Amino acid sequence: MAGLMGLSMTACGSGQAETTAAEETTTESAAEAADETTEAEAEEESSEEAAASDTVYQIGVLQLTQHVALDKANEGFFAALDEAGIQYEADQQNAAGEQSTCQTIAEKFASDGKDLIFAIATPAAQAVAGVVADTPVIITAVTDPADSGLVADNAAPGGNVTGTSDLTPVAEQIQLLKQILPEAKTVGILYCSAEANSVLQAEMAKEACEAEGLEAVDYTVSASNEIQTVVESMVGKVDAIYAPTDNMIAAGMATVAMVANDNGLPTICGEGGMVDAGGLATYGIDYYQLGYLAGEQAIEILVDGADPAEIPIGYLAAEDCELQVNQDTADVLGIDVSSLQ
Repeated sequence: MAGLMGLSMTACGSGQAETTAAEETTTESAAEAADETTEAEAEEESSEEAAASDTVYQIGVLQLTQHVALDKANEGFFAALDEAGIQYEADQQNAAGEQSTCQTIAEKFASDGKDLIFAIATPAAQAVAGVVADTPVIITAVTDPADSGLVADNAAPGGNVTGTSDLTPVAEQIQLLKQILPEAKTVGILYCSAEANSVLQAEMAKEACEAEGLEAVDYTVSASNEIQTVVESMVGKVDAIYAPTDNMIAAGMATVAMVANDNGLPTICGEGGMVDAGGLATYGIDYYQLGYLAGEQAIEILVDGADPAEIPIGYLAAEDCELQVNQDTADVLGIDVSSLQ
């Protein structure tokens, strides 16, 4: 309005009195019309914002199994939505570690017409991505989405799937093992051979062990009821255990700790929940923050209309990794970890 009045006043100075009066009248009418238009536009925008805020999004959640890391990722995801004021109805489904159940849930979500699907852990993400072509899919707790066949490229997903990676600092975790156990010579790598994430991390761990002058030996399971037997088979053969962010091992960590700690075998873990369950230590990521980052991606898609194909896979910054030590486990094993604090 100020600009319009300025132009009118400039024109006034070069005319006669009658012309000036007429122009002032015209200016006032134009200003009033502009004000009415602005108010109408503001009311329309306000109505649109209100309508947007009233939208209740239907979100399907497929979590592979229940353990601390995945639970935290789930919690963090919805914390991001809550803080943004997003209204939603979450259809929470847990596959209890069963791939066939993942497939059944994924197929149901595909036919339910969800606004967005949140898949937690690689097998869950693969099940959803395999049957959902149009609905946006956010994944998390997947080490390498491209290697797992979920996206074309981690920097440019290129489809309806994006999310966050839980790639942990494997090399630093092996360095931590060496720091705590300088006399160790052989490390048992404990993981589920059916999990693509775990196979990738196991290879990374072997390379890191070689760099530290350690011998690495694979100890794999294919079902949770094999964990105790496999860990028992490590006794007397290895000096320490390394368990990456493996969903089956994480869910059965209490069993791992029971056998390992009773037999003086320290376990360096891929994430903090495994340490809480009896492992010795880790240097790893915060799964709550990982889920929160995935939640921010969901907001971009649902509210801002962003295309998942153009949202790169997200990673937590190195400074978000933290050292975690289980002092009770250290006491049982007779290991002094005071220098780490």
